[in-house]
Amino acid sequence: MGLLVDGVWDKDATGDGVASDRFERSRAQIRNWVTRDGSAGPTGRGDFKAESGRYHLYVAWNCPWAHRTLLMRALKGLQTHIPISVLAPRRTDEGWVFDPEDGYVDTLFGSSALHEIYSTGTDNYTGRVTVPVLWDTKSEKLVSNESAEIIRMFNGAFQDIADNPTDYVPAGLIEAIDDWNSYIYPKLNNGVYRTGFARSQSAYDDGVRDVFEALERIEKTLETSAWLTGDVLTEADIRLFPTLARFDVAYWSAFKCNRHRLVDYPNLWAYARRFYALPGVADTVKLEIYRRGYHSRSDVRNPHGIVPLGPIVDFSEPVEIC
Repeated sequence: MGLLVDGVWDKDATGDGVASDRFERSRAQIRNWVTRDGSAGPTGRGDFKAESGRYHLYVAWNCPWAHRTLLMRALKGLQTHIPISVLAPRRTDEGWVFDPEDGYVDTLFGSSALHEIYSTGTDNYTGRVTVPVLWDTKSEKLVSNESAEIIRMFNGAFQDIADNPTDYVPAGLIEAIDDWNSYIYPKLNNGVYRTGFARSQSAYDDGVRDVFEALERIEKTLETSAWLTGDVLTEADIRLFPTLARFDVAYWSAFKCNRHRLVDYPNLWAYARRFYALPGVADTVKLEIYRRGYHSRSDVRNPHGIVPLGPIVDFSEPVEIC
């Protein structure tokens, strides 16, 4: 998919991939923090103060990691404070690109590819060019390309700016939230990719076993709980939903996560629909983009590029709102 090497795009270099037969995801490298007062966060440097209109978020509809940031932005009511540019839902030999003819425009710079933003906003960057990524218009630097940390910033640093003051990482639930995140990420969020990109039967078996172990544990939890940590919606739910949104239309078929569908789990299916009904969430969900994107032509997984017509998924199906 290409990489930046010392700030120069190399279309033939590779990033995420397999070590032997198993998929391994590389770690985000740009990890500064926006804070309320501009002081340094847990990693990186300081001078990134939370201010309305100062930051610009680059996303792609089909990326589940970008979806996390769109969800937190919507739930916190930050849409007018943090504008976005959306990349085309496909990658070329230039990596993530814009397509103005199809409505995918860099509204900040008019760039043609995301690697141009990375080259401008970093010093001699070497690594993958990924979404989401947060840009600071004041310093003209990239702040972060780690989705888990961007959503923590949106929740905390922007608290005084957000239209919705709800804290989705309340102090009393941090341990429970982090426990769920630590469990769900390897087994489910990334587990579907470990399954879909497996190059051996044993790697596939390990991946799919983890995926459905996680779904079954969550299904059991939701027998007595509205949300993962109890009666309160938290960051853990926000990090789970992008995987659920893509499960039946993409992971079930394209990644062979086909032991069960999401709709086969009564509690999970109701939970996903409750989440979808929250203000702003539906605008972030693009089922047909997921269906086409995950079934795009692939020499390994889908050599003819055939996109299935089903299954039909309707998250707007009525459900009790908690």
